[in-house]
Order: sequence, then structure tokens, then C-alpha cells
Amino acid sequence: MFGVVKDDRSKKRLGNLQTRRGAIKTPVFMPIATYGAVKNLSPEELRELGAEIILGNTYHLWLRPGLEIIKKAGGLHNFMNWDGPILTDSGGFQVFSLSKHRKISDEGVEFCNPSDGKKYFLTPEQSIQIQLDFGSDIIMVLDECTPYPCEYEYAKKSVELTGRWAERCKRYFNKKMDRLKKEKRPLLFGIVQGSIYDDLRKKSAVQLVKLDFDGYAIGSVANAHEPREYIWKVLKWVVPLLPENKPRYMMGLGKPEEIVKMVEYGIDMFDCVIPTREARHGRLYVYSSTKRPAACERRDARGEVLDSSRFSGLARTIKTDFYQTLQITNSKFAKDMRPIDENCDCYTCQNFSRAYLSHLFKIKEGLGLRLATIHNLKFYLQLMERLGGRRKEKSAQREKSL
Repeated sequence: MFGVVKDDRSKKRLGNLQTRRGAIKTPVFMPIATYGAVKNLSPEELRELGAEIILGNTYHLWLRPGLEIIKKAGGLHNFMNWDGPILTDSGGFQVFSLSKHRKISDEGVEFCNPSDGKKYFLTPEQSIQIQLDFGSDIIMVLDECTPYPCEYEYAKKSVELTGRWAERCKRYFNKKMDRLKKEKRPLLFGIVQGSIYDDLRKKSAVQLVKLDFDGYAIGSVANAHEPREYIWKVLKWVVPLLPENKPRYMMGLGKPEEIVKMVEYGIDMFDCVIPTREARHGRLYVYSSTKRPAACERRDARGEVLDSSRFSGLARTIKTDFYQTLQITNSKFAKDMRPIDENCDCYTCQNFSRAYLSHLFKIKEGLGLRLATIHNLKFYLQLMERLGGRRKEKSAQREKSL
């Protein structure tokens, strides 16, 4: 189900995650299709960019357009015309962000839809069933996302609740999938919680590993305004406790330099709104190097660039200056006839100038949002390829088929 090539001298992994709709190469970045659409892009454009998997939001899709319509369409894939794998979250993060409009109990969570005032009740079992009805390929368990700051006693009770809910999710999932062959089943991931407390994070990880999920996510890290340094603390606490033969997913984080470092920590899967959100604000990512990102290069004694598949410890050489962002609305780009990135092969860079995009943003033309989004997602997907060393596996790495 998950084959991984592991670097002997670091925690970095190159993986191959098999889903019922095809294999996914890891490390992988998942563009976010909150309502069943990646903002400003069609599914065909996502395919052309090289996206292997996308992420849908259970909470939002459940409320709009609603489960009945998606089921009538034959599932989320048919509804949005995407034939690749889809990961859906459980809805937990969005529900628990409604702090003034929800009540938590052992049974589940009651919340009020802020758009129409209607009350809903979501149980662990119901969250799984909704995702099954969507036809999701990777399903996330329902968990409680802790706020920040979070008192220790609250976080402790939350971890215990998340553990009980995870067990219920697994039991319900197994019951529903009992008659399906393994290769026809979606995958089920657990989510490690525990706020900023090392013992609680470790306790949560151990609980979930005992339940033997198909993969493990790490949630509520710097998503609730925790200091960014807790990203690395949580990874140090949790990753050593997770099985090597299962994929690891860091939820919701994704600055380019953070992804690079998280790959070095042994994380395989990422999602984040940053590339699409920044595109909508006219901020475009460009590699600093004219050949390869300086951060992704290592040279031999003669100064020759070595392919990244021939060395380990990539993230140790990474600096935050391996890329830059262009604010395309700045006046200096109004007459700049160069592409966004001269070394990028995306549709935007191959066909349009910085001056043209600057013009589109200034007149608030929707095409500008689309072209900017195409480029930023290409940057992120290309970053994953480079972190994967272009998968030249005739390297000094040892292969594990786990």
C-alpha cells in the first residue's frame, strides 16, 4: 500500500502511496478544493499542472451543495469531473472554529451554521459516512482541534476524546468496508492532537498507532496561532512514534521553506491555501536560481551541481532565500516583458509577461487570478518534484517495500 525509499542518513522519504484511484508519489502537495473546486482552476488545468491528488472540505461540501446533490451526481469525483484521488477532511477544524456556535459531547458536536442559523449534529460515524458517500479516496477521522492558547487539562481531555472518536471511526469504517477487497477500499487516516504539550502529543500518537490506521496526520500545529517554533517541536515528539510503513501528513501548513524542512523530518503529505491565496493577492513565487533553486543544489569539489537524488540531508542546505515573491501589482512590473519565471514551463510563464499580469490585476480582470494561480501551484508541485530528487532511484539510498 505504501512503498518508501528512505534516506539512510536522514529522515527524508520518497514514497509511493497506492489508492483505489491510482498511485501517489510522495512527498506530495495537495491543492485545496474546498467546495469541490480549486479556486480559479478547472480540473483539466490541475491535471496539466501535474496535481496527483486534491483535498475537499467535508464541512463545506456537506452544507453546500449538500450530500443529496453530490450523491445524485454519483459522488464528488463525478460532480467536479476529477478522476484522480481525493482526500477529504472530517470537518473537525471548521466545526471547532465555530467556538461560539457549537457544543461538544462524547457523542459528537452540535453546531449552528452561521450562514442560515440551522443546527447540525456531527458524530464520528456520520463524518465517516459522509466521506464514504462522497466517494473519498482518503478519509480523515473526526477529531477535536484545540484552540490556542489551550490549558493543559483541556488539551488532555481533548486528546482522550479524540482517541475515543478515532476508535469509533475505525470501528464504523471497518464495518462498512467489511465486504470490500482491500484494493477497492478508501484509506482511513488518524489525526494526532495534543496542542503544545509533548506528553499529550506522544499519548495521542501511541493511541492512534494501536488502532492501525492506513496513515497518520498531525493536526492543530500553528493553525490556531501557535508560535511557529512548535511545528518543529511537535515533529520531534511525534514522528519517531509513527510507523515507517505508513504515510505521514502535516495538515494545513505549507510555506515553501517549511515544506522543505518538514520533508527532512520525514513528512510525506502537505496541503495549504498559501499558493492559491497568494496568487489572488498578486504575490507570485519565483526560484532565485536560474538553473535550480540554490537551496536544492549541492556541488562537488569542482563546483559541479550534483543531482539531489545523489545526496541526503537536503533540508540541511535549505535557506529561505531559495525563492522570492513578486508583488505583480508593483509599478516596476508594468513594463516588464519577461515571464514570471524564465525557467518555469507553466502555461502562464510560457505565454504571458509580467507586464500583462500586472495589467490584469490592476483592472481586476479575473484572468489574472487564474494565470497567477496556475503559476503558484506549478511552483509548489515543482518543489515537490525537486525534493523527490526527480526520483532517480539509482542512488545510494536503500529501498523498502513496506
